[in-house]
Amino acid sequence: MAKKNTDKVVFHQIKVIDAGAKGVSVAKAPDGKVVFIPNVVPGDVVDVQTFKKRKAYYEGKAIHFHEYSEHRIEPICEHFGVCGGCKWQNMKYSQQLYYKQNEVLNHLQRIGKVELPEFEPILGSEKQFFYRNKMEFSFSNSRWLTEAEIGSTEDLGNRNALGFHIPKMWDKILDINKCHLQEDPSNAIRNEVRDFANANGLTFFNPRAHEGLLRTLMLRTSSTGEIMVLIQFFENDKANRELILDHLYEKFPQITSLQYVVNNKANDTLYDTDIKLYKGRDYILEEMEGLKFSINAKSFYQTNSDQAYELYKITRDFAGLTGNEIVYDLYTGTGTIAQFVSKKAKKVIGVESVPDAIKDAKANAVRNNIDNCEFFVGDMKVVFNDDFIAQHGQPDVIITDPPRDGMHKDVIEQIMKIAPEKIVYVSCNSATQARDLGLMDEKYKVARVRPVDMFPQTHHVENVVLLERR
Repeated sequence: MAKKNTDKVVFHQIKVIDAGAKGVSVAKAPDGKVVFIPNVVPGDVVDVQTFKKRKAYYEGKAIHFHEYSEHRIEPICEHFGVCGGCKWQNMKYSQQLYYKQNEVLNHLQRIGKVELPEFEPILGSEKQFFYRNKMEFSFSNSRWLTEAEIGSTEDLGNRNALGFHIPKMWDKILDINKCHLQEDPSNAIRNEVRDFANANGLTFFNPRAHEGLLRTLMLRTSSTGEIMVLIQFFENDKANRELILDHLYEKFPQITSLQYVVNNKANDTLYDTDIKLYKGRDYILEEMEGLKFSINAKSFYQTNSDQAYELYKITRDFAGLTGNEIVYDLYTGTGTIAQFVSKKAKKVIGVESVPDAIKDAKANAVRNNIDNCEFFVGDMKVVFNDDFIAQHGQPDVIITDPPRDGMHKDVIEQIMKIAPEKIVYVSCNSATQARDLGLMDEKYKVARVRPVDMFPQTHHVENVVLLERR
């Protein structure tokens, strides 16, 4: 006897009540379980077709709208609902900010269980579109088809695509016509690469068969107007590689850095590849308060340049430096925060585990004529020890901006041991930040909190917390 599929049921006239994790919204099923629904807005009343059932929740999609939320707006992107990038584009920006601030508050209360001051209002982004300085696109010889195309009897012609992965489908690429995340000439460059490749018979990557010439395209821009383009090739075909690179440089002479890599590994990550410079220089320059930072193909830099400046200003303000302090900048990356606060500090010590990032940090300090910053490479939980503190001085202020996983418990223990007067904790994940705040609650109170929206149209949010010694 066939097993009855209990995953696929329809709930009628369900009101969407909240915005949840990963950009989906939340409703309650008649049995009290949570229902996660994409592409809806809190306040919508919908019929939901479920496709997954778990012990505590369902996943489903809206198949009919009875009422539309007052917070709903018309998305401007033609790819909305298929591309997984800007899941909140159908929600008013004021409501996006409300849910982001609320998420931070909930995490700090529920996970951290610490006493909190009144939150300072979330800092919204002046640019709500075309704010990213880095985009990565993938090539595919078998583009994602719409339901209408799948049902069509017509010849679909060329199946090549250059765009984004469909959510949860590693081998399916949505062909992008216009993306609203990066300023032009981003769209023009991407579309020209695809059109020229098609016109000249260059092969697009097949991730299942592991064949094809063109694999990925990365575009980086800066507030100074500089542009980096990097094409990743799977096959080492010199003639066709130079054909498309020469065409691109001739078509877009404003390109500052044109680079490529031949990568026939199983994955397309760049960090362990040998990147080749084809035209121009191997970096672009970002500028902030007169400071210049070089960004190469492998550099980490905040992907919203304008809002990064606002984030760093809040960080510096929270630190309350007078010019006499020794500051430690943990997880310093390429040293942007360290150098940004250096003019108000006696000395800044930056620590980072990525050797190339520290190399960039040192080069940037020389470029900016900064002589009170020192940078060291090493695993934070190993290098940040008693000997390191003895050598470089007891910090008055620690600034920490860890990856999404938060700080290692050994790092937290060392911070608690040396007990600086202040800690400024910058985080892209308020859940792990809240966990860490709870671990430090014995010695530190939360004095200030301010979320910062770096990524409009998405659920992501940064948060800055000032901790003061009790």
